[in-house]
Amino acid sequence: MQEFTDQRTVDTPDELWVLEHEPVFTLGMNADASHLLDPGAIPVINVDRGGQVTYHGPGQLVLYPLLDLRRSGLGVRSLITALEQSVIGCLARYAITATTRPSAPGVYVDEAKIASLGIRVRRGASYHGLSLNINMDLEPFSRINPCGYAGLAMTQVASLGGPDNLGTVADVLISEFLRRLKEEYS
Repeated sequence: MQEFTDQRTVDTPDELWVLEHEPVFTLGMNADASHLLDPGAIPVINVDRGGQVTYHGPGQLVLYPLLDLRRSGLGVRSLITALEQSVIGCLARYAITATTRPSAPGVYVDEAKIASLGIRVRRGASYHGLSLNINMDLEPFSRINPCGYAGLAMTQVASLGGPDNLGTVADVLISEFLRRLKEEYS
């Protein structure tokens, strides 16, 4: 992502990277290492995104929007809102009611977090993005204070009656995100 962003020109097309990570804890640029409680054998990586500590692993859908924000006229707050609202719209298609919190980026179902956000903007372009828990082992989240919040409960789509297939959810999430970007660009 860093290399792609550094090598972009004004003509470089935007990209959406959709993936699933091997188990890893990531610490954002300003993360407090005390929120990493007991990583065990799971690697810990310092990354250049915003936010605190989170976990990525199999069964979690990750979306990295690599966008030229200057070209689009899209601001950082608008991008974060588009990402959060895309998750909310995606989950609504599965009859899962989700919301945001003004003081904590991400998406929540009741009191549990289902999606985390952490982006970086450099040279007018965004990278990093969001992770949406679909059907994963949530135990590693108990080894951290997710996003810097002690005791924050985590949940996932499959546990709430939604599909357990990443590809199915990815198609819906991408569609929601592209629709919201189009609205923002217009």
